[in-house]
Amino acid sequence: MALQEKLDRFKRQQEKCQSTLSSIAAKAGPSRATTTANAKFTPVPAPNIVRSPAPAVKFSNDTERLQHINSIRKAPVGAQIKRVIDILLDTRLAYTPEQINELCYVDVNSNKAVFESLRNNPKVYFDGKRFSYKSKHALKDKSQLIVLIRKFPEGIAVIDLKDAYPTVMEDLQALKAAGQIWLLSNFDSQEDIAYPNDPRVPIKVDDDLKQLFRGIELPRDMVDIERDLQKNGMKPATNTAKRRAAAQVQGVSGKAKPKKKKHEISKRTKLTNAHLPELFQNLK
Repeated sequence: MALQEKLDRFKRQQEKCQSTLSSIAAKAGPSRATTTANAKFTPVPAPNIVRSPAPAVKFSNDTERLQHINSIRKAPVGAQIKRVIDILLDTRLAYTPEQINELCYVDVNSNKAVFESLRNNPKVYFDGKRFSYKSKHALKDKSQLIVLIRKFPEGIAVIDLKDAYPTVMEDLQALKAAGQIWLLSNFDSQEDIAYPNDPRVPIKVDDDLKQLFRGIELPRDMVDIERDLQKNGMKPATNTAKRRAAAQVQGVSGKAKPKKKKHEISKRTKLTNAHLPELFQNLK
């Protein structure tokens, strides 16, 4: 009986809390709408709008939301910064601290460490009022992208371009397909480099360098060529030494086995099919 009384008391407390939250939401609804309407300047008076009553707030749902907000604000500063930068990168819009708080529940104004880290982050631009994403190169479209790449005849790293604007990677592939740029991999970092493919870009090679290049005598053995490539930090596409060792192993184990002597039927052979004389016409 004592347990049942405790359960009844708990249910009554829940009902009371739910009714209190519903009344608070109903009172807060019209005031919030009035504040928003006053903030917007409308020269023409708007017609009367019949508003539906505010929905009831469930106690359990509101508790989960508050717990979620609390977990975000108690997270490490780096995790909160990443949450904000992800929103700035995805939307490419400028937000005030209050708008950031509404979007991702990171209270920039109340957390000094978050504010200072966000303001000094190299990927964030702060104009004194709003935060926005800052890429290394301020580009907006494909036309600006090709102009920038043509300024770097020696190539520009794709990693420095990939966050310039949302569709930059698709535009790089389109420029490559159109033959306007080259996308090549760097042997050292294995990263893609964008090179301009523009006949107007002057690329002059000195005669001394041409003569030096043509005067280099390459080793005749591929093993020596591969060794020289590795000394210069390049990975050879072939492995001649390994291929030759495998060929030698196969050559030793691949010797032809002696053929077994074919047994022929003779007069001394014991015959079991004597009732079929046509089988023994060639009997020796």
